[in-house]
Amino acid sequence: MPAGGPAMPLVLLSLAALCWGAVTPEPMIQCGSEMGPSPEWRVQHTLTPGDLRHLQVEPIKSSVAMEDDSILMNISWILRADASIRLLKATKICVTGKSNFQSYSCVRCNYTEAFQTQTRPSGGKWMFSYIGFPVELNTVYFIGAHNIPNANMNEDGPSMSVNFTSPGCLDHVMKYKKKCIEAGSLWDPNITACKKSETMVEVNFTTSTLGNRYMALIQSNGVIGVSYVSEQNRVTQTSVIVTVTGESEGAVVQLTPYFHTCGNDCIRRKGTVVLCPQTGVPFPPDNKKIKRTSFPSAMLLPPIKILVVYPSEICFHHTVCYFTEFLQNHCRSEVILDKWQKKKIAEMGPVQWLTTQKKAADKVIFLLSNEINSMCDGTCGKSEGSPRENSQDLFPLAFNLFCSDLRSQTHLHKYMVVCFREADPQDDYSALHVCPMYRLMRDAAAFSTELLHAEQHVSAGKRFQACHSRCCSL
Repeated sequence: MPAGGPAMPLVLLSLAALCWGAVTPEPMIQCGSEMGPSPEWRVQHTLTPGDLRHLQVEPIKSSVAMEDDSILMNISWILRADASIRLLKATKICVTGKSNFQSYSCVRCNYTEAFQTQTRPSGGKWMFSYIGFPVELNTVYFIGAHNIPNANMNEDGPSMSVNFTSPGCLDHVMKYKKKCIEAGSLWDPNITACKKSETMVEVNFTTSTLGNRYMALIQSNGVIGVSYVSEQNRVTQTSVIVTVTGESEGAVVQLTPYFHTCGNDCIRRKGTVVLCPQTGVPFPPDNKKIKRTSFPSAMLLPPIKILVVYPSEICFHHTVCYFTEFLQNHCRSEVILDKWQKKKIAEMGPVQWLTTQKKAADKVIFLLSNEINSMCDGTCGKSEGSPRENSQDLFPLAFNLFCSDLRSQTHLHKYMVVCFREADPQDDYSALHVCPMYRLMRDAAAFSTELLHAEQHVSAGKRFQACHSRCCSL
């Protein structure tokens, strides 16, 4: 046998394989819309191809699609490896979407070449994919696919179908939808929250250009604290103090934005309350990025403790909460409310509780308003925490307990009257006329100046710098 004789057949086979690959390229697909029946359906066929082996759907972000069609379906399928594959001309895919409205569309993917083998020459089954069909949020899709030529009339044709439910804006792909972006899906507030004291939690976060209002909610077996923040429409680091009524370490802080495009239905972010670092500096330590804490020396000062008493006819959520948030967010005040200390009042009794809080407070504010009862009843009076659910109205009791102080110039500086909507003390409480009276928001500047003189263990100059810059700038 000549030298190299046995190797000749292998060489010839290799050359044949190369020639085969050059002459018969692998089939590819060309897809286009086809809403009606396929033309092949009207023709009688002796033999037709079998069904698909596998069908799969997933959403992907497209770099080609524009605007709200940026998320498309990636539909992939595997052909069954049998002799009927030689009859296969195309695969048709139809998608039905059901949400607020129903959608339906189909594409036909023609194979560019006839199949000569049941599997790829390189090994593995024949697999193809089509990217199209825009994906909407929270929608149920029914995807059906069948091979062409399909079964003859009055015959059951092989087909395959899958269901696909698109996720919401929190999904790592769907978050790039325009509607999701406008709802804050790409906004990273970088929330940090720490427990400053038994009654105070400091929440820091980065704002967004999408809106200027936020709500910080502290939850631990129920809501234990809430505060609102208003900022300019720009990205900045901000801080807010939330007064809490229970143990806050380990509690969940929920940040709710109110963006212009999504209103009350924006994406909410969460964090966990930890203990503040005992370093003698605000949390986090980078003060230059915190808009509301731009005076590091002032932040080290203790907050003003204010006891707020109010008559039962005042709507708690619309007036008392609004005023409390104003004190907390703009003057670093630690507010004492009977509503937040029901358990202590039950344990100590209302008289002892009021006496103790008066001693602890730097200021006592009698909050008045001429709100109409029916308006409060219609909007917040029926909700949890409304004044009509309070077991006892402490306003008359507080007035009688503190009345002797109102006759003393030594103690009178501790008391203030704040009015909304031109309210005045009623005849029963006419003694309150001797107290400084402020009508908000008309007298906001004078009111803040009065708070500056609260007796604290810091110099008057430092207190003026801290509170004047925060209150009088409103």
